Amino acid sequence: MQGLFRFCDVDFDPAALRAELIDPAAGGYVAFEGWVRNHNEGQAVTRLEYEAYAELAVKEGERILAEASQRFPLLRAACVHRLGELEIGGLAVWVGVSAAHRDEAFAACRYIIDEVKHRVPIWKKEYYVSGDSGWVNCERCAHGTTPGADHRTHPVR
Repeated sequence: MQGLFRFCDVDFDPAALRAELIDPAAGGYVAFEGWVRNHNEGQAVTRLEYEAYAELAVKEGERILAEASQRFPLLRAACVHRLGELEIGGLAVWVGVSAAHRDEAFAACRYIIDEVKHRVPIWKKEYYVSGDSGWVNCERCAHGTTPGADHRTHPVR
């Protein structure tokens, strides 16, 4: 199984990413797109900013893709996450998988996005209509620790 996890600091094209997953043995393809929404926990959001401890994040992302291929009979899988500032409606994360059958494609796609959100050291800052801003679920921000010092203690999004 081919896997690829990467970051991008500009908008990216899901159609081009989908093309990377085409395989003549594939009978199913599933993708997930995570978009920036205009609210969170009762507050109106105007935009987001993402940061990551890139070196560790890519390794962990690749580990997640490898785990998915061990759990599910995948042909190809990829995940791309944006960094930097994103406007409402912007594409923040994309996951795509191809497999011989749809069931494993759906299950693997769900597994990958759930694990990325839980394990990969990516931090999200929300900007609110009120003019305030804040890091969401970010232990290092609350305690002033160094990014990536112990990513397991930093809940992601």
